[in-house]
Amino acid sequence: MDRPARPRRTRTFSFAYDRQPNTTTAYGIAANIFDAKLKELSKGTMSINQFPGAQLGQEPQMLQKMRAGDIDFVITSTANASTLAPQAGVLSLHFIFRDQAHLAKALADPAITQAFRDMVKDQVQGAQVLGLLTMGMRNMYSKKEVKSIDDVKGQKVRVQATKTEDTLFPAYGAQTVHMPFGEVYTSLQTGVVNVAENGVNVYLANKHYEVAPDPVDDRARGQQQLHLGQRQDVEQPDAAAAAMGAGRRRRSGQDGAGAGAEAREGFGRQAQVHRREGRRKRRQDRLHEGGGSRSRTSWRVELGPHAVKILKLVREVK
Repeated sequence: MDRPARPRRTRTFSFAYDRQPNTTTAYGIAANIFDAKLKELSKGTMSINQFPGAQLGQEPQMLQKMRAGDIDFVITSTANASTLAPQAGVLSLHFIFRDQAHLAKALADPAITQAFRDMVKDQVQGAQVLGLLTMGMRNMYSKKEVKSIDDVKGQKVRVQATKTEDTLFPAYGAQTVHMPFGEVYTSLQTGVVNVAENGVNVYLANKHYEVAPDPVDDRARGQQQLHLGQRQDVEQPDAAAAAMGAGRRRRSGQDGAGAGAEAREGFGRQAQVHRREGRRKRRQDRLHEGGGSRSRTSWRVELGPHAVKILKLVREVK
């Protein structure tokens, strides 16, 4: 007598990030891609429950909760990842990417991804990295024109609370201010800060152009990456790793368009809409054209061995 088939065990994992769950930002796109691939590879036995909009805390808090076992997966910038693994700040160094194409290619490079994973594995207990993706370059934006470094001197700039940012922006003569992302709009509006910086996608989606209508060209300074952390004790490493592996193949052009590519296309669409709505000024000249050479030599960031390796690999990407 045949025994009835045992029902398949299903499991839903928590997946947190601090942006809104729409399909025009890399956060929402990446979460949806991950969920779809996880379901496909697990034959429907695994899925995620998304917690967007900082429901489970800001990125540094979510990382700590993941290490404690309270969250299964998080998306976070590598800048905020440096609160756990200080050498992750290497990817926040300004001017290390030549252009958008170099940035996208570097973040899809398997050797760079592996080096980043090795760094986190060596420095962090309770979490691991599954992959990297990019939202494009980061921009500075303010209420007044910024054409050179002189225009940034003495200005209060909201930055992520990392050693890299606190080293680089004072080198430009700026004052760094730390605050949660959700307070940036009001702080720009009231003058608590004069300048902020983020990816253009975030700038547009959160309507920061209403209070800071003058963005600097998107090649002016560093970049934004996201990394997906996974609790070390999650019982599905093969499926999860395969899901992010599929995402990396998409970004490198082997399997369609992934989260980074879709988000970059979204940048263009949103920028066009924003221009039609009447952005008050055109983007200004690149910051480093008004003193960029000086900015490259006026600061020093101490790099650990993992960071040195990652920086070397980035520079070798053609």
